[in-house]
Amino acid sequence: MAKTKERILIIDDEEGIRRTLREILEYEGYAVEEAFDGVEGLKKIKSEKYDVVFLDIKMPKLDGLEVLGKATKLKPDLPIVMISGHGTMETAVEAVKEGAFDYIAKPPDLNRLLITVRNALEKTTLITETKVLKRKVSKVRSIVGESPGIVKIKATIDRVAPTDARVLITGDNGTGKELVARWIHEKSNRTERPMIEVNCAAIPSELIESELFGHEKGAFTSAVKQRIGKFEQANGGTLFLDEIGDMSLSAQAKVLRALQENKITRVGGDKEISVNVRIIAATNKNLMEEVEQNKFRIDLYHRLSVLLIHVPSLNARKEDIPSLAKVFIQDICDEYNMKAKDITDDAVKELQKFHWTGNIRELRNVIERLIILSYDKITADDVISYVSPNKRPDSFVEFFDRFSKFQEFKDFAEKSFLEHKLQRNAWNVSKTAEELGIQRSHLYNKIEKYGLKRGGSNA
Repeated sequence: MAKTKERILIIDDEEGIRRTLREILEYEGYAVEEAFDGVEGLKKIKSEKYDVVFLDIKMPKLDGLEVLGKATKLKPDLPIVMISGHGTMETAVEAVKEGAFDYIAKPPDLNRLLITVRNALEKTTLITETKVLKRKVSKVRSIVGESPGIVKIKATIDRVAPTDARVLITGDNGTGKELVARWIHEKSNRTERPMIEVNCAAIPSELIESELFGHEKGAFTSAVKQRIGKFEQANGGTLFLDEIGDMSLSAQAKVLRALQENKITRVGGDKEISVNVRIIAATNKNLMEEVEQNKFRIDLYHRLSVLLIHVPSLNARKEDIPSLAKVFIQDICDEYNMKAKDITDDAVKELQKFHWTGNIRELRNVIERLIILSYDKITADDVISYVSPNKRPDSFVEFFDRFSKFQEFKDFAEKSFLEHKLQRNAWNVSKTAEELGIQRSHLYNKIEKYGLKRGGSNA
């Protein structure tokens, strides 16, 4: 795929200067646009995405410093290089104080100009990479929506977070149970300490105890060194037990003891270790039904469910889809370093007609698909073509034209099918393999082959 050209905007009332800068920059491979005054320049900055802006100081209507002040509020991370034929050192210092990236005198020296552009582009790249890394490291996102169920959850979080009471969060896969847990921790008195997550469905039953409590060297064949468990890692903070309904009964017994005594013992050890953790658990199962089937301990259920929070499905809160779609579009376009696409009202209405089996997670994946496959904006036709199960015939043609070889289509279909089944089973590999009638090792090989990852869209 060809590399996208960096976009540069020149705002200057002198046509000769604009032409000279354009010729130099286009010769160097940049995409250049012009604005003949500050008003037009601000319109372009507001509506388009640029990597660097060259801004003249002396202009009619709005001078460069006025434009600079407004532009830095619109796009705080946009590097703006001031240019002037009447400049002084005082003007240059004032411009930098106001947020300018650099200052160049007219007529610009060629080498100075190109070095400034490269430095500005490096700054843009670093800012983008930093934002992406921060998003990957910090998992605490806002809880989006104003539906009655979400408003109630936000209010409950504010009330329960400052306490140390245990919380049980229920809801279907993909509804955002982990996000609720993270906000409880974020607003608690333990926020300076870690929140450690354990996905009980993703860890084989024979390893869950070692994962939770740690083990001593030599405790079992592969225990070549001592391991610190999640309880100890979360000491002073919060331990989030996700998909607690999939935990083995033997592990449940030890968790119950840890909650009763605030002490744990590593696998293969005999020393009791005191721990101080707040437990937040989550499940997509009806634990009382699990209790009736002797799959979950009633005493552990009562220990975990001091406070109950139920996260509604997306189908029960479709009025939140417009705001969710807007947030996802902005986040995904930021990740791709592209201007956020608009979505039409009709497109949002089409999204609200859809039955969301995968809830918020599925909606985000669909928005990402629409961003990639749509053009200037996301329309109702795009949603019908790429989301709705009742696709039009021409959508099938467009879809199948993506594949030139039969094997490519087979691989795509297999990869999408496996990802869907794994997500539906909360990435419980054993359960998914059993449901599909294949060996667990075979499923692991497929996961590795297609690079499938928990929580991501790989289709």
